[in-house]
Amino acid sequence: MVKAIVDIMPQTNMVLNIIKAKNGFSTKSETIDFVVKQYEEDLLEPELRPEYINKLKRIDKEKSKVIKNIDDYFDKLKG
Repeated sequence: MVKAIVDIMPQTNMVLNIIKAKNGFSTKSETIDFVVKQYEEDLLEPELRPEYINKLKRIDKEKSKVIKNIDDYFDKLKG
């Protein structure tokens, strides 16, 4: 765990206290973790999310096929 001393605006402190009370958190650290997690889920681009990286690693392990000609590939799909 990382410890940090931060300066926050009074308005930010009020908002954190409201979120803390509303969600029943016992510390402001829990509240900040919650807010950051929400930001991560809602606003970060998918390629920056850890789940996305795990998905890419899983896809990378799958067998691949070499395609020399795109038309041949589509012909094989049609049957």
